[in-house]
Amino acid sequence: MTLEELTQSVELDSDPPEEISEELKALWLAKKGRWHESHDIAQDIPSKTGSWIHALLHTIEGDLGNAGYWYARASEPPIQMEQIDAEWNRIASEILSKS
Repeated sequence: MTLEELTQSVELDSDPPEEISEELKALWLAKKGRWHESHDIAQDIPSKTGSWIHALLHTIEGDLGNAGYWYARASEPPIQMEQIDAEWNRIASEILSKS
């Protein structure tokens, strides 16, 4: 799957593709505006990528203090609210590059 295909799925589909990873599913749900579902998945991903997604979610929520904690766990620099879309793309691209 490409970044373009993932983004198109968010725009067109009502649910994430079944074959994608939990990381991509969490991102898909976040982009779709289904924050709580995304958060439930992200908090159960015990990796730096899971922490990175978790950080993005708390940024989306506007809880930058909590986001900072998760960015530190992910060893990634914190972002500002206006960087949410670019960060989503960066995380998705990183995950897709490893697939």
